[in-house]
Formats: sequence, C-alpha cells, structure tokens
Amino acid sequence: MQKLLDGLVRFRQKDYLEHKNLFNQLKRRQEPHTLFIACSDSRVVPEMITKTLPGDLFVVRNIANMVPPYRETHQEYVATTSAIEYAVKALNVENIVVCGHSNCGGCAAMYLPNEVLNEWPDTKKWLELADNVKKRVAEHLEDNDEHMREWLTEQINIVEQIKHLLTYPYIIEKYLKKELDILGIYYMIETGEVFVFNYESGLFELSN
Repeated sequence: MQKLLDGLVRFRQKDYLEHKNLFNQLKRRQEPHTLFIACSDSRVVPEMITKTLPGDLFVVRNIANMVPPYRETHQEYVATTSAIEYAVKALNVENIVVCGHSNCGGCAAMYLPNEVLNEWPDTKKWLELADNVKKRVAEHLEDNDEHMREWLTEQINIVEQIKHLLTYPYIIEKYLKKELDILGIYYMIETGEVFVFNYESGLFELSN
C-alpha cells in the first residue's frame, strides 16, 4: 500500500506539474480520439504502448479484451457494452482499438477444466463469450502444440472481437461511412513489438 501512496505524491510533484496546462484544459470535458479495448492484465499499459497523454484514450479493460456481441437489450456484460456505447455515441471517438497481448492469462483460461473454472463462476461466465474463438483455433491447429495454440488463440481472439464490434448498429453505420476506424493490435510483452491486423492479408504484421 505504501508504494501506491508514495506514487500519489510523486505524481503530484512531477507528472502533474509537467502537464499542468493539459490537466487544466481537461478539467471540464474530455475529447478522446480513441476507444481502446484492452485486457486487464497488469503488464499491458495502453498509454505507454501508444505514447498518448491524458485525454487521448477512453479505455475499456476486461479479461482477454473481449466485446460481447450486440443485443437490443443487454442484461449482462453492461460494464463493457455501456462503455462502448458511451465512447461511440456520446464521445464520438474516431477510432476503436482492440489490443490483445502475448501470454494472456484470460486466453489461457479458456482451456482450463471445468473443475477449475467452477471455482471462478464469474470468470467462467465471461469466458463463454470466447466459445467461437476456441472453435476457430481448433480449425487451424494441426497438433497439440501448446505454444501454437496460445499464439493462435490470442490473435484469433482479437479478430473475433472486431467482428463482435461490427454487430453494433451504431458502430457499423459509422464504420461504413468511414467516420470510425477499427484496428486490431497484438502486443508482445517480452519484446515490445506491436503487430497490427491487416484486413487484406488476414495477418498481424509488425508495425514500423
């Protein structure tokens, strides 16, 4: 706890002062340009990866950076769906980024046996959203190579969440009008490399 308290002091004495004018501009309103959907993993820091400042990103984080498919009335998963709705409809973001990453615990948890997941009922319920991801991985996996399964799951999961975003009527409308861009990125924690999804090739390509 003391680390957190010390950090609050350092922020006020250093970071806040460096960006004092920016914080003053942001005191009454926000105009983020990007909705950033990321995993809750502590090793993924959206602002660090993208080198953005306060006010640039509207961030949604959950296990395995997932997007529930659209329903006219949501009674589940509203923490994520309401944030997406608010970002697109109220804040009029110009971009949506779905960011997955290497060594994702949420993606790995998709394959845990029920006796383990039964101990985490809320997590188990959330991971039901990934059923189609597992099916697609199985279609592409030629053997039981766990490393390849991990790689495929993390990347296919990003593409699947983009597909889910495009089930939202207010998103697809803006997307087709070119008022909204949607980007999938895959972050390698151990190397700092970021791979961007190429819609034409269907592959993740290293950003330059």
